[in-house]
Amino acid sequence: MTETPPRRLLFVEDDDAGREMGAFNLRGAGYLVDVAASGEQGLARFSAAEHDLVLTDLRLPGKSGLEVLRAVKQRAPEVPVLVITAFGSVEAAVEAMRGGAYDFIEKPFARDRLLLTVQRALEHRALRAEVCSLRRHARGVERPIVAIAEGMRRVLEIADRVAPSDASVLVTGETGTGKELVARRIHARSSRADGPLVVINCAAIPAELMESELFGHEKGAFTGAVRARPGRFRQADGGTVFLDEVAELPLALQGKLLRALQERVVDPVGADEPIAVDARVIAATNQDLARRVGEGLFREDLYYRLDTIAIAIPPLRQRREDIEPLARHFVAAFSGGRDLELGEPLLGELRSRLWPGNVRQLEHACERLVLLCPGGELRREDLPPVADGADGPSAGPEAGEWPALPEEGLGLVDLEKRVIERVLALKRGNVTQTAAYLRVPRHILAYRMAKYGIRRN
Repeated sequence: MTETPPRRLLFVEDDDAGREMGAFNLRGAGYLVDVAASGEQGLARFSAAEHDLVLTDLRLPGKSGLEVLRAVKQRAPEVPVLVITAFGSVEAAVEAMRGGAYDFIEKPFARDRLLLTVQRALEHRALRAEVCSLRRHARGVERPIVAIAEGMRRVLEIADRVAPSDASVLVTGETGTGKELVARRIHARSSRADGPLVVINCAAIPAELMESELFGHEKGAFTGAVRARPGRFRQADGGTVFLDEVAELPLALQGKLLRALQERVVDPVGADEPIAVDARVIAATNQDLARRVGEGLFREDLYYRLDTIAIAIPPLRQRREDIEPLARHFVAAFSGGRDLELGEPLLGELRSRLWPGNVRQLEHACERLVLLCPGGELRREDLPPVADGADGPSAGPEAGEWPALPEEGLGLVDLEKRVIERVLALKRGNVTQTAAYLRVPRHILAYRMAKYGIRRN
């Protein structure tokens, strides 16, 4: 069982003796304590990611304790603040409580009074966090993310830290790594959690309908527009827009998206005036947007606007510690209450594969294992077969090996055609699965197939 790490507190007090005694008592109770002798020093040392609680004297040189309180609440509303007041300073204590302080302690304070007040504040924070978590899951927006690997835990830490802000977020990663799950987590933990989360797959909407789909249209704006439509951005007013596969957004519409981000307005097709919209934007892509900017396929100004906060999700092969807990999570989800065992031979096979389709591929494999399981133990032989050269512990560039190159040269067009044909055969003519395997949008694969005269068979 994982041991809960000790709580870290920030204690701001200009009186040397009071600061030393208070910190001594808090450390003796098992807390980690950072100290500061002024308001400016305290705010410089404060970290929303590290500090679980702040104690501050109200009378400080320079910035007052009330200013420290307001700054902490602005940067991290969930962090409780306890204020220390002189005996009888009821008015100052009331003002602090109105400003968001959890409680106040009068000087001179006893050790037991200090520790009890800190304990209650931390328990109150934990209870509020639990209630918020239950509400998020009840709304069905946030989905569980299984992660023990350091790289993925760092992703979740960044997501949680940026969630309270309104900054645009760009989530990158290969197909199947969980980009939408991270976007849902950010929305669910933001101040917009009670608003809608509108998911838009830019690769699934025909280019000619994209503008109307995103920004809406007026009645009669074009042939077939028999009624007005608000568009996805207006549907997300007060909430979040998740633009999946944003690299597929047509170049002609990227300027309108930039305007929506910067001006917080949309221009419906056929409308005379722009309409104000308050929606946060989270975008995701499995492509290199910087490279697409260099190729002239993506606007540079839009790229930098979306890339305010960048979150890169590592592929499953780079976080192998997550394979076993993920497999157990998926098996439990698909088992229907059956008590199914994952033996070491099966777990060893799961850990040895490269999983080019990432977590989504592992999920599908676990579903297959459960469906084909005749008894109480999942069988290694029920795993999906491995494509030649596509998986296994020594396959491809992940293992540092590449196939030998012919001396007479190699045609990239011919190579691409042969790869598409081979994967298409592997996926039994399923274009959607082939596109996912090759990590390209379906319509791009369909274009390449038409270009090379490749049929499904």
